[in-house]
Amino acid sequence: MGTRGGRALCLSWCLCAILAPPRAGALTVEATEVELDFFQESFPSEKMSGEFLQDFDEEELLHVDWAQKQNVWRLPDYASRVSFDVQGALANMVVMKRNMEILIQRSNRTRAQNVAPSSTVVYPRNPVQLGDPNVLICFVDRFSPPVLNITWLKNNEVVSQGVEETGFYPSADNTFRKFSYLPFVPEQGDFYVCQVEHWGLPEGRLEKIWQSKEPALIPETAENVLCGLGLSIGILGIVAGPIIFIKAMRMKEGSNRRRGPI
Repeated sequence: MGTRGGRALCLSWCLCAILAPPRAGALTVEATEVELDFFQESFPSEKMSGEFLQDFDEEELLHVDWAQKQNVWRLPDYASRVSFDVQGALANMVVMKRNMEILIQRSNRTRAQNVAPSSTVVYPRNPVQLGDPNVLICFVDRFSPPVLNITWLKNNEVVSQGVEETGFYPSADNTFRKFSYLPFVPEQGDFYVCQVEHWGLPEGRLEKIWQSKEPALIPETAENVLCGLGLSIGILGIVAGPIIFIKAMRMKEGSNRRRGPI
């Protein structure tokens, strides 16, 4: 627990590992399950937020947001096989809220430095073919505290239909990462912007641009030139070989006529 990024943040981890039977005298980890709980308060507005998240083998199963007070399943198939108690997750956050209040008093509301995202990338889920439905992914990494706004723009117009976001995934260095997904149909010339807002950014926000393009032609590198040259020589050999053979046979026949019978 500690104060971070202009706000108090109470963070809790729970890591479970599923171990396989010993092999050659050593246990191996077959799967891992992570439970993350955090609760935080911003300064000076004292706006509170919190999250409960379950992760299995680096795949988010579900998360519960303090404001919405309901669970959001990221793997619907998993939801059909198990039940989940939302009130239990909210109770965990109530405990963390109390811990945070104690932390604020002990730290005299001391503020820590915001950690700006160190990496933001935009990329398509599948290889791009103009006219074929696809999904753009905006990945924001290594920021703290876990407060982040992601906005999508298409040709400078805000797009929100179909947009989905993950919860805040924790990293070992106490920073966070997050994904945002935008369904789209690539069209020539369209450009998309993932706009990220975070307190740690010098200008308050940053933008990453992705543009729809026809697949680029393979550049005519030295290897391609040599390959083409070799192919040309091969074809020339195929054409020239029979001509040389026929000419040689005619020369041989002419030589035999000049010699006459023995």
